[in-house]
Amino acid sequence: MEFDPSTTTTTQDSAWAGAGQAQRTVWVEAPARLHLGFLDPAGSLGRPFGSLGLTVSAPVTRLGITAASGAVNQVSAGAPQVPAEDLQRAERHLAELQRRSGRPQPLALQLDCTLAPHAGLGSGTQLALAVGRAFACWHGLEVPTATLAAWLGRGLRSGVGIAGFDQGGLLLDGGPLPADPLHPQDTRPAPLLARLPLPPAWRVLLVGDPLCRGLSGSAERSALAALAPLPQSAAAAICHETLMRVLPGAAGAGFAATAEGLTRIQTILGEHFGPAQGGDVFVSPAVGRLLRWIGEQARRPAAGLATSDLGAGIGQSSWGPSGFALLPSAQRAQQLLDAARAAGVVDPALTLRIAEPLNRGARVIEHPPRRADAAAAQESSARHGSDEAKVDHWPPPQRSHAPARSPQLGR
Repeated sequence: MEFDPSTTTTTQDSAWAGAGQAQRTVWVEAPARLHLGFLDPAGSLGRPFGSLGLTVSAPVTRLGITAASGAVNQVSAGAPQVPAEDLQRAERHLAELQRRSGRPQPLALQLDCTLAPHAGLGSGTQLALAVGRAFACWHGLEVPTATLAAWLGRGLRSGVGIAGFDQGGLLLDGGPLPADPLHPQDTRPAPLLARLPLPPAWRVLLVGDPLCRGLSGSAERSALAALAPLPQSAAAAICHETLMRVLPGAAGAGFAATAEGLTRIQTILGEHFGPAQGGDVFVSPAVGRLLRWIGEQARRPAAGLATSDLGAGIGQSSWGPSGFALLPSAQRAQQLLDAARAAGVVDPALTLRIAEPLNRGARVIEHPPRRADAAAAQESSARHGSDEAKVDHWPPPQRSHAPARSPQLGR
């Protein structure tokens, strides 16, 4: 994609640059996204993929960027849990952003925490977009998220990671657009067809298996190529469930509609992709055992539980191993998890988290804020309320050779 740096800054930005910018820190917190399924991976009507997804409140990728103290970029981990491969990817992203934007100034980038790689949570896209947004904000560049994704090679099949970073919520995209004939090297992300906020009472039980890794990269491409095309009848059933149960349920038809539609979609896709991941709907047997048990138990009537709240939307995000159960409330999620532990179906190696659906995009904290940014944030908050991506401001961080410890960017 073509980029003209001269069109992306304002007079205020130019006046503000220099000594003030050298003291500036930008933090970005990007949410995990669940990929709930492709609509038509075979492209039976000429357009492949099409994705359904949602964002959740936790876990997150959080990082900060500021001026480097020396003549080269400095990429570091703010916690021992940050894997080396994420540091390497972030370093590559930073170099590519500098090349694309024509802004070579050395920067210090600190990764405070990152999503588990190859777990089905969108770690690669969220890391790339978080680095890209922090870089753009630090320089005062108005670069669309879709452009950042294209620069960094993200969103080639699914657009829900890009839309989740920008807006959050329950997301539906229409599959990637064909390349522009005049610029065949440029990729165009899948257009967002629908975005709905999920009811705030709903919860997502996330189940991870650190002993498994999902497919990615060349292994993912090879697996997709080896599979028979998804029959058009199966793609039609997925689209039917999406448009007549999943989305209407989130829009007010009730939890049960969304849960039933989501489980059906996951069953169709799991059976299709199963041969590429060990022959089962779930790549992790321990995750599958727990979620199937929860799915069965959730259909049983319980005291004080409305009929419309029965059931659970269960499945695997992308290639896994992360699985999920969409449930009507935090109380119901905790009840079922406690019962599963009592029944002995929770493998001790699994990681468990009850997360809220996230109806906003990534959060950006800048210090010190530019005046134009502060005014825009106030106007956006007044116009859009809580569903819009947040721009907040934090008290002065302590300067060092890397960004100060990040603020706690909870919801």
